[in-house]
Amino acid sequence: MKIKKKLLDDHQMELTVDVEAEQMETSKRRAARKLAKKGKIPGFRPGKAPYDVIVRHYGEAAIVEEGIDILVDETYPKILEQAEIKPAAAGPLEKVEELDPPKLVFRVPLAPEIDLGNYQSIRVPYKYSAPGKKELNAALEDLRKMYATTKTVERAAEFGDYVLVDVKGKRAEPKENEDGQTALSREGYALVVRKEPKDDEWPYAGFSKELIGLSADDPKTISHKFPKDDPDESLQGKSVKFDVTMKTVRSMKLPDLDDKLAVLAGQYKTLDELKEALQKDLEAKAEAEYDDEYYVKLIDKIKAGATIKYPPHVIEHEAEHVLNDLRDRLVQQGLDLETYFKMRETTQEKFIEEEAKPVAIKRLERSLILDQIALDEKIEVDEGSLETEFGQTLTEMQHQGLDLSKVRGGQRGQKQVAEAIAMQSANRLMTRTVLERMKAIATGEAKGAKADKKPEKASATKKSGKSAGKKSPATKTAKGKSKADDKQTVIKKTKAK
Repeated sequence: MKIKKKLLDDHQMELTVDVEAEQMETSKRRAARKLAKKGKIPGFRPGKAPYDVIVRHYGEAAIVEEGIDILVDETYPKILEQAEIKPAAAGPLEKVEELDPPKLVFRVPLAPEIDLGNYQSIRVPYKYSAPGKKELNAALEDLRKMYATTKTVERAAEFGDYVLVDVKGKRAEPKENEDGQTALSREGYALVVRKEPKDDEWPYAGFSKELIGLSADDPKTISHKFPKDDPDESLQGKSVKFDVTMKTVRSMKLPDLDDKLAVLAGQYKTLDELKEALQKDLEAKAEAEYDDEYYVKLIDKIKAGATIKYPPHVIEHEAEHVLNDLRDRLVQQGLDLETYFKMRETTQEKFIEEEAKPVAIKRLERSLILDQIALDEKIEVDEGSLETEFGQTLTEMQHQGLDLSKVRGGQRGQKQVAEAIAMQSANRLMTRTVLERMKAIATGEAKGAKADKKPEKASATKKSGKSAGKKSPATKTAKGKSKADDKQTVIKKTKAK
């Protein structure tokens, strides 16, 4: 075969293949026999009619069409081998330019390629500081409010009160043919009136302060413009009018900050034990949040100096995974995609294009960066660490309700679940190991890191959410065998909203 290659701008390869006439003739005869076996030709047993009779019965066009399919199925693997390209997926037959002799044109998506550039010269200081007394005292106050007793009062709301309100949110400037209704509406919404705004306060930080002075049955209209960087992309920069009705005002009596509170709050005997546990929890959360921000910043800096190429096909598949992840989360909340899109005033097509694909791109590029660093730094994990990680993952899942003895499919089903947990554990451990190496390099603490080192360019392939192609030490299985697989990154900020 004669093959002409043309590299396209979207990281796909156009292959123009000249096939010998004899090959096409052979495929046409095989196609004729195949068609003859499917149907009845008068005067002949199935599959026994002569070629020219089959052609007259089914027509030349049907024979050629079936012959092309047979020809493509048989020659496509040989075409890829002769062209010496690594595909990300099977390339479609774009067109048949000629039939005599056949000239076929394929468009083949190529495996993603990444060149990290001089990533070892990048420096990002790590400046995490643990929460202090202020944060601990705030956590203790929240705990006291959690176990407070309340009493209905016939007065206006004050700071520290526990209130119930009805909230109806409408966009100040609705789109055409819309009434402006948003998902920012709740009936009987309970909250504490706070002096200091909280980031997780609904519907926005500082909302509860607007309720000061309202008594039962009092109405109030509140206008709020959401910031352009609001986590909910549908509200970014949007103005919303809230019609609020106060239902109930209750005063709160907080429990004393003593050993009784510690016993009430959990398995603690003293206030000191409670404080120690709260401090550890605060530190763990604060460090996790700082790490998320730190690694996002570090990976973005590496990405700025990297060259990453991939075809549209890979992003489309990754976007499907983003959509499936969203669907799974909604099921847990008792919702479906159709309801979600109505609440968001969007469509599935628009969501995929405007939200799922950008998230898919971030996931893909960050995953490729982590994979390549694992290769360049020759990172591996030992059996002991894998076993420990597996045990921790299994324990976590058991605390969440997993019972292997109740898994369907008996021992075979249990084995499949155990293998899935092992893979998840290996991916999580390797991801953490790679990130630690990245931090060591970025802070100048890594041994053997050279600022002038130029990593070799490598490629990876995404297929159905997993990598295929070059084996990577970043994807060791629990048994220590190398297996390419798309790792779960710890970058939480890339998940779809």
